[in-house]
Amino acid sequence: MTSVLALGAFAAPASADDIKIGVISILEGAFAALGQDGIRGIELAVAEAGGEVAGNDIEVIVMSSDASPDSAVNAARKLIEQDGVDIIVGPLSGSEGLALRDLSKSFPAITFVNGSSAAQDTTLRDSSDNFFRFGGDGAQWMVGVGNYAHDDLGYEKVAVVAEDYSFPYTQVLGFMGEFCAAGGTVPEKFWTPIGASDYSSIVYSIPADVDAIFVALGGADAVNFLTQYNQAGGDKPIIGGSITIDQSILDSEGPFKQQLIGAPAGTPTVSDFDGAEWKSFSASYTEQFPDGFSAPSIFAHHYYMGAHAAILALEEVNGDLSGDQAAFRAALTDLQFVTPTGGTMRLDENRNGIVDNFVTEVFEREDGTLGNRVVKVVRDVDQSLGQDPAAFLAQGPVSRDNPSCP
Repeated sequence: MTSVLALGAFAAPASADDIKIGVISILEGAFAALGQDGIRGIELAVAEAGGEVAGNDIEVIVMSSDASPDSAVNAARKLIEQDGVDIIVGPLSGSEGLALRDLSKSFPAITFVNGSSAAQDTTLRDSSDNFFRFGGDGAQWMVGVGNYAHDDLGYEKVAVVAEDYSFPYTQVLGFMGEFCAAGGTVPEKFWTPIGASDYSSIVYSIPADVDAIFVALGGADAVNFLTQYNQAGGDKPIIGGSITIDQSILDSEGPFKQQLIGAPAGTPTVSDFDGAEWKSFSASYTEQFPDGFSAPSIFAHHYYMGAHAAILALEEVNGDLSGDQAAFRAALTDLQFVTPTGGTMRLDENRNGIVDNFVTEVFEREDGTLGNRVVKVVRDVDQSLGQDPAAFLAQGPVSRDNPSCP
């Protein structure tokens, strides 16, 4: 699936001086609603720039993937080899990001700026000089939650239900690293494929003696599991992965939503954050996209940041992408800017964002809809999660079995 957002160049053919940005997002399958919000984030960033940078029109070409690495690679190859894009923004999902990181090494004259893909090893291990991620990884997005669940909520034993690929592995690491160190245990982890529709075997296998369930599912998968758990009479409190309590889920319909009220989670994007920058960003989003969610999702936020960063760096180099984009990438590397959540975004040595993270709680708004409010803020979270980098790397890559504290 291909579409062109000729922002700033509407019906006119692309000229030699146009900046061509290829965007890869998931617009089909279980994550389609999430991918569409990522596109809204791109549109918002380009619209804010007036559709041009340094006198050059911005042409945006969108390709859909389906959450698989092959689909993301095929989309990127088409954008580079047939459409002649200068920059790629995307992808959305974790394993797609690992695949594009690897592909980027074969196209050193193209700059890849991550969308919302948040697998740990996309940047931590075997990073690529022309792959940049401003939003951080999924473990960074969970910092503070493990300690809060154990120390503040008193949970000692938690089961995990998560999709079986790199991003949920990373989220589970972020939660378990703290929770296990605080003395908690995780006796069972249930891994499920993307796009599963029947969760009955998992629902009825969750141990009766756990205090809560950590759920790292997104899109339709999260809705299906939570619906079936609710229908089965499940009553364990939920601890949310970042995309499980994202606004894309909270705006869904169904009685399962009542079970989410009070659920803690970790996220870099808080729908009901009180910061001035977020209020402004959210107002721009809802004004431009009345058919969107009630507040920007993680996907809108992170695709926006990727596109916004690319535009800021293009302004730094006056739109000049000559010399295999070396000056542009140097500008990206050194870039610092205020994010929609009010923090200062900057990159580490692996071109991964150092982020502010939020421990949140789902609450019911006065109009009956659900949102997230801040419980605590953890500033300047790096990819080693505050640990010694060498010791952190020595723990090994995340997987189904790493970490473990049964």
